[in-house]
Amino acid sequence: MKQLFLGIDAGTSAMKIVLTDEERKVHAQVTEEYCNQKPMSGFNEIDPELWVESMERGLRKILSSFDRSLIKGIGITGQMHTLIVLDEKGDPIRPAIMWNDTRARELIPCLRKRIASFQEGEYLSKTISTGSPAANLYWLKENEPENFRKIRKFLIGPDYLCYRLTGAAGTDYCEASTSCLYEIIGKRWSVQMQEFLGLEEQVYPRIRGSAVSAGNLMDSMAARLGLSGEIPVYTGTGDNPATALSTGCLMKGYPVVSLGTSGVLMMPVQTPDPNARGKVILFSFDGNQFQYLVQGTVQSNGSTVDWWLKDILENGNYQELDRLSRLDKRAAGQVLFYPHLMGEKTLYGDPDIRGAFVGLGIDTDRDTLLYAVIEGLCFSLRELAEKMKLPIAAYGKLKAVGGGSRSPVWMQILANVMNIRVERMDGNIGPAYGIALLAACGAKGMEKMKEDFCFAPLEGNYYEPDPAGAAACEEKYRKFLRLRRGLKYIETGGEA
Repeated sequence: MKQLFLGIDAGTSAMKIVLTDEERKVHAQVTEEYCNQKPMSGFNEIDPELWVESMERGLRKILSSFDRSLIKGIGITGQMHTLIVLDEKGDPIRPAIMWNDTRARELIPCLRKRIASFQEGEYLSKTISTGSPAANLYWLKENEPENFRKIRKFLIGPDYLCYRLTGAAGTDYCEASTSCLYEIIGKRWSVQMQEFLGLEEQVYPRIRGSAVSAGNLMDSMAARLGLSGEIPVYTGTGDNPATALSTGCLMKGYPVVSLGTSGVLMMPVQTPDPNARGKVILFSFDGNQFQYLVQGTVQSNGSTVDWWLKDILENGNYQELDRLSRLDKRAAGQVLFYPHLMGEKTLYGDPDIRGAFVGLGIDTDRDTLLYAVIEGLCFSLRELAEKMKLPIAAYGKLKAVGGGSRSPVWMQILANVMNIRVERMDGNIGPAYGIALLAACGAKGMEKMKEDFCFAPLEGNYYEPDPAGAAACEEKYRKFLRLRRGLKYIETGGEA
């Protein structure tokens, strides 16, 4: 029998678990949903023990049908940035503050000004935003000083699951490098950020390569799951690098857009451009050799479509989207949609900006507005690619994954807006699958690692830009770029 490997993904609203073998075949997968807490406007929290409970339920479901002795490794991934703080006993002090929490928004201007002069401060000040571990640690210091004084260790997102499985409190280079607490060039936790926050060095988690074992399953956890205590749990990485692994993007170097709750553009680069927008993810399999992946986000993507179809139309569903026709004619229409319903991080770093419809007329109908919503999201992704300085045109095509990529209409609009071929990637793709592959590769040893990840999943349908639709989108895109200034003027009475 082949060896089996588990990939565990702690997502924003659900735990996803995949079981694969050493040849990348998926044998089982399960999803366990959970609910986040929103105690106040802008707050998004979760008890991290809900992740553990969901993980255990999912693992029992999968393992009930397989020989547990064949499990030879576990990989961990999940939402990036989410902050968990532990006390002297190693227990959570308070609920985790999630990546999409905006409570620290009023502190961001002050933080940017304070850290600009630090080592690598220009980059840190540019990328710090609501939801980042640095911002939320500072918020705790200012607003929950008693809890802040109790902190003996902090962890980021999926690190907590690795900790609960092994007892080892660590993180990987991805989570560290996107925390705004880390010097990417110096490859170390920022001493100046430590002093600024008033946290001792031992509070920071140890950084390991993503395919380095964090330790074996603790006896107590192994007994509860009916697994061997000799199974290694790999350090893992954030969900976006894990997705990049599953698509082949990280090793083969092509641009990928993930159309999920948020819209994420990512692409490996040799050397990050300090003047480009987006976050630089430092990735390492072994802690010795490093790669750069640049990532930018349209924060409200699938959530915007859900808002329109479910909250506004109430009885709307995604099938309604794919009934849209004559996209070239619709592209020539006048209605524009600005999609930043929950603020914007990468393009403008403005948590307060909101969306808008512009150009409504007495003849504007339901389908026109739905088309405008999707087109506006695609315009934002194009603006993101341009400001991140990604050479998508030079590559000649854009790979697409995620729930939005399953819509032929969404894919055709994206091709028209980008004026480039868009290819939907098929097969097994996603963070849980990617991290299961990493666990399998980790078991084989580092020498085999890069060879095993130099693959590309099957390509699904592809979409070429329609000349008439692309020309109409090009004209409208220039108008779209002016919406930011106009909306900011309405809001503040001054320049954007």
